[in-house]
Formats: sequence, structure tokens, C-alpha cells
Amino acid sequence: MESILVVDDDINLCTVLCEELNEIGYVTNYVTNADEAIQCISGEQKYDLILLDLKMPDKDGFYVLNAINENKINIKVIVLTAYADVKSAIDSARLGAADFISKPYDLDELLISVRRVLQQDED
Repeated sequence: MESILVVDDDINLCTVLCEELNEIGYVTNYVTNADEAIQCISGEQKYDLILLDLKMPDKDGFYVLNAINENKINIKVIVLTAYADVKSAIDSARLGAADFISKPYDLDELLISVRRVLQQDED
């Protein structure tokens, strides 16, 4: 069973998104800041995917993406942000994000992206 870490400072969004993903069969967890995200993905629990917000207080999603690269953590990332612009999408892709989805998200679109990103290594 694949596991997903939701990283967003909006706890309500985290809760709803985790519930939606759990209903489909994914194992989920969430954290509300960049430092907790890095701690989670560096720990014993292994995640297959991160749904990552870019704009958070203190440290942003780019900080998390940089930490993933610097520490050579093998995890897929989908950026999920309300601040979608071309530069952020390009910067996210350069740092290894597999997809970039704007909030408010369409659940069907998000699920298609999650399935596609998780299946990339299986092909």
C-alpha cells in the first residue's frame, strides 16, 4: 500500500485531503511545516509521495525540495499550491517535482496525477 505525506500549513486542507486519499486506499499522514516534512521523510517511515504546498510560514516548499535533493531522498513530489505561476512551476520541476497542481484542486485531476506519478517507476 502506497503512502503519501501531505505538507501544508492549512490543517483543514490536510485533514480533508488525507480523508479523500484514505478512502481510495492510500496510507496518509500530514505535517504543517517544512521542518516537520523534512523530519518525516528523513525518518524511519518511508513515503512514496509528498503533496507539497509552496507557500508556508517560515520555510517554504522550495526549502523542502532543496533538502530532498541535498540529502538524496528518493521520494516523488507533487506541488499543490494556491500560488500557481509559470516561474514556480518551472522552479519546482527543476528541483524534481513530478507535477504542479493549483489550489483549489479538482479531486479527479489530483488523483490522476497521484496515480501517474506513483506508477512512473513501475513502467
